[in-house]
Amino acid sequence: MRHRSLAILSTAAVAALALAGCSSDGADEAADPSADAGGADLCAAAVSAGDAIDAVEVSGDFGAEAKATFDSPLEATEIERKVIIEGEGDELEAGEYVQYAATVFDAETGEKLGTEGYDEGSALPAAVEAENVFGQVLGCATPGTRVAFTYPGQTAEDGTATAGQVYVLDFVETTPTAAWGEDQDAPEGLPAVEVADDGTPSVTLPDDFSAPDETEIATLKEGDGDVVEDGDTVFVQYLGVQGSDGSEFDSSWSRGAPTSFATDAVIEGFTKALVGQKIGSQVIAVIPADEGYGASEGHDLQDETLVFVVDILDSMHAAG
Repeated sequence: MRHRSLAILSTAAVAALALAGCSSDGADEAADPSADAGGADLCAAAVSAGDAIDAVEVSGDFGAEAKATFDSPLEATEIERKVIIEGEGDELEAGEYVQYAATVFDAETGEKLGTEGYDEGSALPAAVEAENVFGQVLGCATPGTRVAFTYPGQTAEDGTATAGQVYVLDFVETTPTAAWGEDQDAPEGLPAVEVADDGTPSVTLPDDFSAPDETEIATLKEGDGDVVEDGDTVFVQYLGVQGSDGSEFDSSWSRGAPTSFATDAVIEGFTKALVGQKIGSQVIAVIPADEGYGASEGHDLQDETLVFVVDILDSMHAAG
């Protein structure tokens, strides 16, 4: 069984790690604009060490809460990183999604601000690009890598200031962008699903297709992960087609990236398709209008039967 996702940090740290496009002098100097997309970009994107991060001593086992010791206040004026533990396996590539765990400290006081990702179901995977913080601090790291890095203080548009921080981040593994579960026999009468080499699904409606009285669901691939619970936030890929003519009306695949949303914030039939399924599964759902957009007066799909193919890649449990 795969590990669960390890993602977003404490409230004080969310803005820092989620801030796409943040750069530092080290990243700009190292980047090679002629490099091809993929691992080479991330190797070049990794920021360098510096006096601030070199003054931080890190202890603790990989995958468990870390301890960072340093003289405070620590002058953290830019992102600096150093590798604490070298991992092994395939190098991280731009565009992949990582599961990680981290401990974050206040650079001015040395106080631990919080941890995230050490408990199952606590967060979702994060995208890695050469231009965002994850790419800059992980570079082309391999799973099992632990890095420590500094993040400078920030001032929001409303004037709210956030002190500089020190992170210890563990790169656990990458998350696939398509379902990896074991193929299951599809029930007769449902639309046929074909999957391309990259995982993109396509749907063919049967000649005698008609709307069911209530949502019909079948598992096409059964995953090996935890079960999605009501109220979870899921990380998925999906394709939606109209039952009237098979035309696509929505697709994360067409947008080029997985997406996330709460199971209780979507149409009733989609919720039914998600709750109770295992992570790693691919599910098909045929949703009648009454459990789709039937109650949405004036919606383009108000009278449509909807067919969704959903790859469930991860899930974060609701707080509480």
